[in-house]
Amino acid sequence: MSITMDTTLASLVTNKRRVSALKSLGIVTVGDALTYYPFRVTEPVPLRAIREAAPGQQMAFAAVIRDMRVVPMNARRGYRLEATVDDADFARSRRVPGSTARLTFFSYRKSYVDWVSMRLRAGTSVVVSGMPSEYMGQLQFTHPEILTVAPGSAGTGAGLEGYARGAAPSNGAFAGSADPYASAQSAYPPAAAAPSGAALKYDADTVQEALTRVCRPRPVYHASSRISSEHIHETILGLLWMMGARTSSTPDGQLTGAGSAGIVAPTTDTIAVQNGEEKSGTTAESGAEALSQSIPDVLPESVRKAKNLMHRAEAFLAIHDPSSTARFKEAIETLRYEEAFVSQTSLLKARQHAHKSSAHPCPLNEALETARASVGEAAAEPSAQPGASERGAATNLPDLPNLRDRFIASLPFTLTAGQSQVVDDIAADLERDWPMQRLLQGEVGSGKTVVALAAMLQAVGAGYQAVLVAPTQVLAEQHYETISKMVSGLALAQPGAKETDAAADVEDAMGASSASTVSSSKVPAEIPVTLLTGGMKLAARRKALAAAANGEPGIIVATHAAFSKTFQAPHLALVVIDEQHRFGVEQRESLNAKTDDGTTPHLLVMTATPIPRTAAMTWFGDLDISWLTELPGGRKPIRTVVVNEADAATMGRMFAHIRARVDAGERAYIVCPRIDADDEENEGGSGVSSAAGSARGRAAASGSSARTAAGGRATRAAADVIGIDDPYETFDENGETVARPPLHAVAEIADRLQKLPQFQGIRFATLTGRDKDDVKTQVMADFAGGETPILVSTTVIEVGVDVKQASCIVIFDADRYGLSQLHQLRGRVGRGGTNSWAFLISRAEPGSPAEQRLEVIHHSLDGAEIAQADLEFRGAGDVLGDAQSGGKSSLKLLRVVKDADMIADARTRAEQLLAADPELAGEVQLAGAVLDFTRGNETFLTSS
Repeated sequence: MSITMDTTLASLVTNKRRVSALKSLGIVTVGDALTYYPFRVTEPVPLRAIREAAPGQQMAFAAVIRDMRVVPMNARRGYRLEATVDDADFARSRRVPGSTARLTFFSYRKSYVDWVSMRLRAGTSVVVSGMPSEYMGQLQFTHPEILTVAPGSAGTGAGLEGYARGAAPSNGAFAGSADPYASAQSAYPPAAAAPSGAALKYDADTVQEALTRVCRPRPVYHASSRISSEHIHETILGLLWMMGARTSSTPDGQLTGAGSAGIVAPTTDTIAVQNGEEKSGTTAESGAEALSQSIPDVLPESVRKAKNLMHRAEAFLAIHDPSSTARFKEAIETLRYEEAFVSQTSLLKARQHAHKSSAHPCPLNEALETARASVGEAAAEPSAQPGASERGAATNLPDLPNLRDRFIASLPFTLTAGQSQVVDDIAADLERDWPMQRLLQGEVGSGKTVVALAAMLQAVGAGYQAVLVAPTQVLAEQHYETISKMVSGLALAQPGAKETDAAADVEDAMGASSASTVSSSKVPAEIPVTLLTGGMKLAARRKALAAAANGEPGIIVATHAAFSKTFQAPHLALVVIDEQHRFGVEQRESLNAKTDDGTTPHLLVMTATPIPRTAAMTWFGDLDISWLTELPGGRKPIRTVVVNEADAATMGRMFAHIRARVDAGERAYIVCPRIDADDEENEGGSGVSSAAGSARGRAAASGSSARTAAGGRATRAAADVIGIDDPYETFDENGETVARPPLHAVAEIADRLQKLPQFQGIRFATLTGRDKDDVKTQVMADFAGGETPILVSTTVIEVGVDVKQASCIVIFDADRYGLSQLHQLRGRVGRGGTNSWAFLISRAEPGSPAEQRLEVIHHSLDGAEIAQADLEFRGAGDVLGDAQSGGKSSLKLLRVVKDADMIADARTRAEQLLAADPELAGEVQLAGAVLDFTRGNETFLTSS
């Protein structure tokens, strides 16, 4: 059976419980397993004889079982197994006297005790690794790692002298050479033969092999209650063996076999298929060749040699079976550079592809240009664009302001300098005949919507359609109402003598055959604004779809409904996506395919999630980037207070303050991450719109927040759907998740607060992603109108909700949120120019990283500064809302902040490669990796 990176584990691993446990970590294929990277690697375990043992210091030694007994524990149920070991021969190789020690195991399970008893029969040779302690005057190892050695092997005792001579003089650990004992010989006696009739399976063929396995650095993986780090490691090594690996990666860069420890062949109890080769008959060379064939290199050979990097297969082997910590780090750097190179190549190719596509130019003065072209060419075709003459007459003519400028002039405020600059940049992009791809990043309340509307009106003025896609029903309805009011006084054509005179001039120039077309467009028309959401009633939805399908110039505001197959906009020239990280590339491309004439719409993506400039330039390499750094006048700084939930007095004063603000006619948000306190399975109603939910075409109202942790780990299943963008999990030294207090829920907090004396007589409302669309609309209307001045909600209010009277926000479990999401939530208040407060309720331990994170948000209102801190705390993916949200990510090692120089180098080399080979015809593996990256990283964002 040919095994590749895409082979499923279910076809290889016979233990179905293990397959299921691995699947819960996101490990489904061989490729998933090999890219499930350990979060650390242990230091080599030093070799010491029993007489050299120091309590509390890890050690390893070889010995023989002298006796073993099982003792029932009468005081409590269960058993204690004790085995006495003698290391006389091993100690002799280290020039010290031999001694004995006790190995102790405890268990309630008789089956486990019987299994250990069978392995530790008297006379069995074993290698022991563990932490010594003293009990009743005797050295004891409690639950040590034991490897049994097969009896009668010719090489059973080989190598012990070499271990002693190759050891580091200070601590006895082997160092400096991958094989310090290869040529040594010893008179270490073979283990006693197995009892007659026993079908024992030994862990190693020789003492040398066993010592190597327990002493080598060992990777530690993020595990779960269903599968341990050791079993994850065992499975990955078994897969590597099946793919051809027989020996470990050594410092000279080769896969060598002579004298070095081999990867143990997996048993058929674990692995179903074993590549048809016997371990003893496989040479080092054939093993290395087989592994490299199964795992071909992705980086071009020239790049790999120039950077002195490992082969990809060799790097995987050095990560999962490292010969030294230095070798492990070298392999990590190799795959980190590979990720940088693939990502930058993908982004550069996306940029090239965009420049090759055609788009509808949307010049501001199209009517003037069309008229002049018509006058000059008379009966000739007036414009290369289909229907340009009709659109030209429908827009404003030379001596009237264009639609975009009339909109800007109608605003009751003056644009900031930053807004004006971005509006002009977008205008220049829209006038080109290839698609704009621009990212607009701005702080909460910086005026991105006005900029986007100016761009849409430029497209509408040119006679085309524009679509604004919002991530939630609430935000879409809010955009629809805002835009409708803003454009209500504008028209596609203005009445008056000047227009009539200009149109007449055009008619005279173009002749009678075209006059009817122009004159029929003189009647002024209101700019149509259409709302399309998944929650609309059927009749309203059909009407909205028909309005989009007729191709008339106008603005369409939609949720995920715009990605459905029923949505058609034949004259679509501009797509604006609000909150970019909530939508995927596949959805973006579905809108690109909506035009009937083969053109690609211009694209403007917006985000209020603060992203450091260097990070944005790195990860949005396929987009031009604009920043809005100025806030409109009248906004007062938000006062941020961190409150320990256990501090009842402060909590009481906070609630009294909120009551006073409500009595003054203001509003307050109370935010919780979950809906129901006892709802583990359906926390997805929490109201968070996630990249995962949108990428899979879920309705925005479902609001699930699926996240898989960066760096090769996966969060627990419940974290897949809670309302926190990244639940900060903590792990112990073995990679096991540490239990934390349950998250607060909307229903629980609403019930508790209504019973407080501070809120007597105050009406509360609740809002979650589980609520129906009409309920959400009514709840928000009642909240804005003051009927229910306190709103207890999930993070459904995180994006775009704009209630001017809201002055207070309380965020429960704030220590479990990312800084960028806290910054977003804080931006929901103070939008009406009043004094405002954000209260962050925390259960973080003093001095913990969670407390340090909250101090950042406490002392700063600068989104860029907060994002930089978030990057350093969590890594790029979590800050940017990356594709780890429910999808596979191609990148797990790269770090935006620390690897900036590496990314820059990779981008430069990728540019050189694409200049010489634009289609990557000579780099088949790289081309496939680029395609996988584009598909897997659905938002062109990556994780660390």
